[in-house]
Amino acid sequence: GHGKAMQEIFELIREISDSDAAVLIQGESGTGKEMLANAIQATSKRNNKPFVKVNCAVFPETLLASELFGHVKGAFTDAKKDKPGRFALAKSGSIFLDEVESLPLSTQVKLLRVLQEKEFEPLGATEPVKADVRVIAATKEDLAKLIKKEKFRDDLYYRLNVLPIRIPSLRERKEDIILLLRHFMNKLRRTAQSPSLLFFQTKPVFS
Repeated sequence: GHGKAMQEIFELIREISDSDAAVLIQGESGTGKEMLANAIQATSKRNNKPFVKVNCAVFPETLLASELFGHVKGAFTDAKKDKPGRFALAKSGSIFLDEVESLPLSTQVKLLRVLQEKEFEPLGATEPVKADVRVIAATKEDLAKLIKKEKFRDDLYYRLNVLPIRIPSLRERKEDIILLLRHFMNKLRRTAQSPSLLFFQTKPVFS
């Protein structure tokens, strides 16, 4: 985007490149929250460390805590060996929690501990594990409204919302539409290899 709104976001990313503070990206579906998270990681001092991504809406509540924090052998019926969670895999790097509004309250408490105490406990473990991880979260929901409905913890919200970034929808930055059209048309031209796609090269939609 070349518009003012996106340029301000790009400048903010540059300004926070040396920070380890949590980032909360807010925006509607399709606004590019994951791409922005990639840019934050790429410009951070952790850019040569692991960058682990988790879509919190994909996993059922019974598996999410294990997926994030891992488990030890015998923690539950099918736990036949120790399994590191995503926070362990992201050690020294960053973790991207997409659709963070989907976290059940029980898991929100565990995430809050990571942000406050810099540690977590795998399921079935008796000793905490240090968490040297930068947290980048994203949501398409208004978390303030979810807090009022008691579906999201206010203390977790404030811990995540240290560096807030709101991505405007495309209808709020219409000046970028033509740039996107050119980008995707050029991309299509470069990748069009089959006869069924060649008409895009000979019959452009826009001049």
